[in-house]
Parts: sequence; C-alpha cells; structure tokens
Amino acid sequence: MIKHLPVVALLGLLAMGCNESARQTADASDDDTAALAADSANLQPALQSITAADVLKHTTALASDAFEGRSPGTAGEDSTVNYLTREFKRLGLQPGNPDGTFVQDVPMFGFTPQPTASIKAGGKNIKLNFPTDYVAVSRRFTPTVDVNNSEMVFVGYGIVAPEYGWDDYKGVDVKGKTIVMLVSDPPIPDPSDTNKLDSTIFGGKAMTYYGRWTYKYEIAAEKGAAAAIIIHETKPAGYPYEVISGSRSREGFDISAANKNMDLTAVEAWITEPKARELFTATGKNFDQLKQAALKKDFKPVPLNAEVSFNIKNQLREVKSKNVIAKLEGSDPKLKNEYVVYTAHWDHLGKDTKLQGDQIYNGALDNASGTAGLIEIAEAFTKMEAKPKRSILFLAVTAEEKGLLGSKYYASNPLYPLEKTVANINMDVLNAYGPTEDVTVIGYGNSTLEDVLAKAAATQNRRIVPEDTPENGFFYRSDHFEFAKQGVPALYAKSGVKARNQPADYVQKWQSNYNTEDYHKLSDEVKDDWNLEGAVEDLQLFLRVGHTVANTEKFPEWKEGTEFKSKRDAMLSGPADSIKVKYQ
Repeated sequence: MIKHLPVVALLGLLAMGCNESARQTADASDDDTAALAADSANLQPALQSITAADVLKHTTALASDAFEGRSPGTAGEDSTVNYLTREFKRLGLQPGNPDGTFVQDVPMFGFTPQPTASIKAGGKNIKLNFPTDYVAVSRRFTPTVDVNNSEMVFVGYGIVAPEYGWDDYKGVDVKGKTIVMLVSDPPIPDPSDTNKLDSTIFGGKAMTYYGRWTYKYEIAAEKGAAAAIIIHETKPAGYPYEVISGSRSREGFDISAANKNMDLTAVEAWITEPKARELFTATGKNFDQLKQAALKKDFKPVPLNAEVSFNIKNQLREVKSKNVIAKLEGSDPKLKNEYVVYTAHWDHLGKDTKLQGDQIYNGALDNASGTAGLIEIAEAFTKMEAKPKRSILFLAVTAEEKGLLGSKYYASNPLYPLEKTVANINMDVLNAYGPTEDVTVIGYGNSTLEDVLAKAAATQNRRIVPEDTPENGFFYRSDHFEFAKQGVPALYAKSGVKARNQPADYVQKWQSNYNTEDYHKLSDEVKDDWNLEGAVEDLQLFLRVGHTVANTEKFPEWKEGTEFKSKRDAMLSGPADSIKVKYQ
C-alpha cells in the first residue's frame, strides 16, 4: 500500500506503466512507516514512565525541610547530592565523571557581606539603609573592602557595543570612580514607528547580553571602576527589588580563582529607583531626562557632583560544592562519544537563621521541580529497549542561584569535549498549573533545536510560541546560557500561556501570583492545588527532543544571526583557543 504518495503522482506512475518504480517507492514508504512504528513503540514505555506522582514525590523530598533549602556548602547540599546519587544508581546509570564517580567538584568560596555606604551629593548627605535602599557585595576574596569618597559618574546603560556603534563611556576615564548604570539594555524606538522598538539594535524588544547585570559588572571591571551601581527598576528588570535584596543580603558564592578575583570591581551594588531619584535630585539632575538621553548613541557620561564611600566586611569560607552527573552510554560505536546533556540546577537559597518562625527557603518549584524532572527523564531513557545512538548526560548543577556557577564551571571545565556535545536541554521551574495548548521557547529563533521541539509538540497537538517578555532576558538567566556562551546549541522551553479548558488569562494570573507571592520567598513550597499534568507533558516533550537529537546524525545548529553561531562554527572547524566572542 502506497500511503505517502499523492494520488495524482500515483496515477501518473500507473499510466506510464512504471509498476516497478511504484513498487519500490511503496516498499521504501513501508520501510519508513515500519521504522517510525518501531521508534514509537520504543518510546512508549519511556513516555509512560513519566508521571505526575513521581514528579511530586521527588519534588516533595527535595523541597522538604530536611534538605534545608539546598544551599551550596551546607548540610542541605550533602543531602541533595546523596539523594541524586542514590537515584541515579537505582536507575542503573553509569557514573558521569570519567573518574568513576557521580560528582564533579566545583571549587567555590562563600562571602557574606556586611556593607555600609554613604553618599555626599550636592552638599547633602544621602542616607542609605542596607538592604532596603541598596545592596553591595565584593567578590574579591578579601575580608575587607574600602572605597573612599569615589566620584560618581552616570554612564547610561553602561554598554560598549562596537557592532552597534555604541559606547556609553565615550572615552571618559572612569578608573577609580563609581559608575551608576540603568538596568537592562536600551529600548530604542523604531524610527518609522515610535510605538515599536528598533529590531536592528539590541534585539529590539528582546534583551541582549548587554542588558544583563553580569555584563555591566564585567565592563565595569574592564574599565577599572572602583565600584559599579545598577539602578533597579522593576519593569525592565523583570523582577521586584526584593529578589535582589533577598539574595544579595545573604551569603553569596563565586568560583575560586588563583588571583582571588582581584581583577573584579571592588564593589558591585544595586540601588532602588526611589533612592536613585533622590541622588539625582540632590545633584540638580533630572533622572527621567537622563534616561531619555541614554537612549541615543551620542550620549556622554554625566558626572554627578557626588561621592560615595563603601565599606564591606566579608565573612569568607572555602566551599567545595558539587555538580552531580550520570551517563547513559549510547548504543552506536561511532556516535556514543557524542553527547546530549540535560541540565537542572539542584540548589536554592538555603536557610536564614536570623528569621523568626519559618527559616527555610524550600525552593519547591525553583528548582526541586526541575531536578525531579531530570530524574524522571533519566528514568525514562532507561525504559527504552533500544538505547539512543549517542550518549545522554544528566547533569544537576550547583549554585545557579549564585550566578549560574555550577554550569559555568562545567562549561569551562567540561568532563566531555564541548565539540562533541551536540545539545543542551535545560529545565528550570516546571509547570504546576496544568496542560497548555502551547510551548514557550525562551530565546525563540536561536537554534534548530526548537524545530525538533515543534515536531515533538505536534504529537501533543501543541505549538511552539515565543516568550511574552523577551525584554526581561530570561534566556540569560538559567544554566543553558553557560553552554550557549561556549557555543553549544541549547534549548530552554516551558509550558505555554494558553491553558487547556481554562480562561484566557489563567496562566498569566497564575504566573503573576507565583512571581509576586512565592518566587525566591519562604512560601515556595509544595502546594495542595498543584496540577503537574502539564509538567508531565513538557518532560515528555524534552524526552522526545533529546531522543531525536541523539539518533539524528546531523548536529543541531545555531541559526543565522545568533550571537553564538560563530563560536560553534569555529569550535567545529578549528582550534578552540582561536575563538574570540564578546561573552568571554
């Protein structure tokens, strides 16, 4: 039976007497159908093994008070690493580290800041209360940091982007000074339609890496600034100030370096918008006018006629944290030394003993749920009778909440060559509000992995859609980004925004409530009203994507115009040390 030939073509073949050709085409079609049927039969036990009950079981365990919020360098880390190791062993997976263990040591140090700060502006003393008005940290491995009477300079968005002809510093020497910057990257109006943003510069509506706070501190260090202050504004940042104050007022972490991070800016700070306005007013400057001026290429740094002093006492400790990694070896001798990597961060914010009552940031959705999903996908792969051709790595990384440190360390010190790493699939906060008709791709349009995702989504009668708020830079805020920075195609997707059999605004309201009430708060705990069926559908999608990539000879690719493509192309065609990109 010729299932896949159009009727017109079939009649033409018959009319020409090409019976043999038609028979060969039919045989080929039947072979393809048989292969698809075999593949589907192989996937079914794996897909069915992913259940809401199992996701809930692992999430409940990891988010329990016994794990103390899963902060790196604590007893909670020990419990988490042991739990993951036990689960991977139970599934019969191989140790992911070639040294025969399930862990990769990640050398870090912890720093708990105790800052004081004062500003003299326009002859006035501006009072700064920590952490309600500002936060300030130093990632230098030193117990005390002082910045005294440092001149303050407003540098707009603090960006140097030669490809856009953009330089917010305009040759001004800020060495030893304190730079003050706006959050995010400039939303440049479209010259032909001021209701839209210019898509040819800084990603239009979407944020580029220039808008991330990590870039702003990096360029500050490059310029030799003594301190760098980012003005927090909730809308462009995408999160309230309490997210900053909640994380930066407690112990932070960084990867240990031989130079003790002395090349970094001495002080990295945030200040609230109201306090920034007070500063600008005291110096006779109009904050809103300067924000408008910062949207133009001809912007020049503005001295603020103000001085700031910081003193930070750092409580320091060496921390040996761990990534947990397991491997399912591929079945094809030619391809088993190539890898698909699934990631989820196991860490959260830990325990705050200064609080009365509840002290544990359980991090149930963020990211006990994603870690549970990693375990579920690992188990699903073990249920396949025919194992994938390429090897699969299941990587639970540490210290995402501290700046993507676990994934950064792995991507900089990979256990398996990055040129042999064909894709990364990342999970961070699973869906607890039920099935959706769509799938949101964070960083839509970046790689061919989303084309694979689209085909997988069609099996669930779903479609892929771009994220609603690309200006918030979510692509740069989870562990897949560290793989992308190194050139590895990475997929970060979530349940969509249209829930099945629910009002049109159901998902938006649910997510808004979570972001306001639970995100990075003590209340991110397992809830009785969770519906994890949507999480199951998403995990099944991620399983299909990884399975397809592991069995397809052609590597996934970055699409033309993406900032990561040149690095990947160079990686696959020449020595890695010849690659230079703006993210290094």
